[in-house]
Amino acid sequence: MIKQALINEFLYEAENTRKLLNAIPNSALDYRPQPHLWSVAQLASHIAEVYNWFPDTFNTDDFDMGSYSYDKGDISKASNIVEKFEENFKKAKETLENSDESTYMNNWSMVHNGQVLMPPAPRIAMVRGFLFNHLYHHRGELVAHLRATGNKVPGLYGPTYEESQGM
Repeated sequence: MIKQALINEFLYEAENTRKLLNAIPNSALDYRPQPHLWSVAQLASHIAEVYNWFPDTFNTDDFDMGSYSYDKGDISKASNIVEKFEENFKKAKETLENSDESTYMNNWSMVHNGQVLMPPAPRIAMVRGFLFNHLYHHRGELVAHLRATGNKVPGLYGPTYEESQGM
């Protein structure tokens, strides 16, 4: 029952992620609101990458970021980031669909070369926090970045203000 609820949310929210990533124009990719913050391209690429974390979150008890490797590809074009998202989405969906609900209460942690980054907690808590909520947080940042560049953003939970005003 928990698994089906996760799948339903995952599919709904992945569509929202897809809409948002498809709304990024190449002209906005280099924008960053402050020098120390990620650019639109870096942020969008990170959002796509989170979907790549599903196998290690569902299939291991300790996600070792010290040995984790990820090729983000060419992020100089928005379409490349969308392609990477689609690739990672497929793996994440398959992982979630094939997950064993009986392991959801098993402890899971994140380590970096033996140092604990996220202490042990039930896997389901990490799925909700580390995967799902993490994505939603960064999507909110991306919406703010896109709005700051004067770009339109899609409505994720209903129409945007602009859409509701016929703009």
